[in-house]
Amino acid sequence: MGASTSTPAAETAKASGQQTESPPSRCPMHDGKATGCPMTAGLSDSQYEKKTYSVPAHQERAYEYVVCPITGAQFKAKDDLDPSNLMPPANQTPAPDQPFALSTAREESSIPRAGSEKKWVYPSEQMFWNAMLRKGWKWKDEDISQRDMHNIIRIHNQNNEQAWKEILKWEVLHAAECPCGPSLIRFGGKAKEYSPRARIRSWMGYELPFDRHDWIIDRCGTEVRYVIDYYDGGEVNKDYQFTILDVRPALDSFSAVWDRMKVAWWRWTSC
Repeated sequence: MGASTSTPAAETAKASGQQTESPPSRCPMHDGKATGCPMTAGLSDSQYEKKTYSVPAHQERAYEYVVCPITGAQFKAKDDLDPSNLMPPANQTPAPDQPFALSTAREESSIPRAGSEKKWVYPSEQMFWNAMLRKGWKWKDEDISQRDMHNIIRIHNQNNEQAWKEILKWEVLHAAECPCGPSLIRFGGKAKEYSPRARIRSWMGYELPFDRHDWIIDRCGTEVRYVIDYYDGGEVNKDYQFTILDVRPALDSFSAVWDRMKVAWWRWTSC
């Protein structure tokens, strides 16, 4: 986001053939159907078995809270309440001492979910608030407002969208072997586990990243790990961007090492 140190020399190319996902039903955009992957469209069930991956529980019913981009209407299934207590899911329920109401609407990302025809869905303001409380956050120690939570969600979502764009730039190197494009299997935060590159940069006098994530993608059957370091880029702009991302494949396979070497060479020779 903002500037990025991860862009390969082939960044001008675009990942092609990436499968598209339909919006939630009952939305005016829900007219067409996604086409199959050209690598598997002609295969029988016996020739091709699609992998399924476990995902966080909140993703399974995420589309009940997605907002239609055209009408702004929020879609909730008739059975979105727990029949035992007629309450919404726990992570969408306001905290007991919460000072103001927060939105439960969720935004669909552009990131394909591995093993599914759906995409990853971002948390709502209420989910984000509850998650921070579970991690020990004390909101009373800060002067926070409804508008702040709205901005936090926008920054969070923009960060993830930019990270995925950076991954797609690297994945252009593998467009021939995976023309459908990659999908995201899972991710995890490692804020205190600094990457070797981040540590080396800090020894040279640069700041350490304020966060780190590892994203595991599915490259048409091959799992590939990416490391993402998040650096403070200053003031938040009108597009909710302020983070400088350093995205690159982790050095845990020969393919990743070769990709990093090629990109380093292209950068060096293009200067």
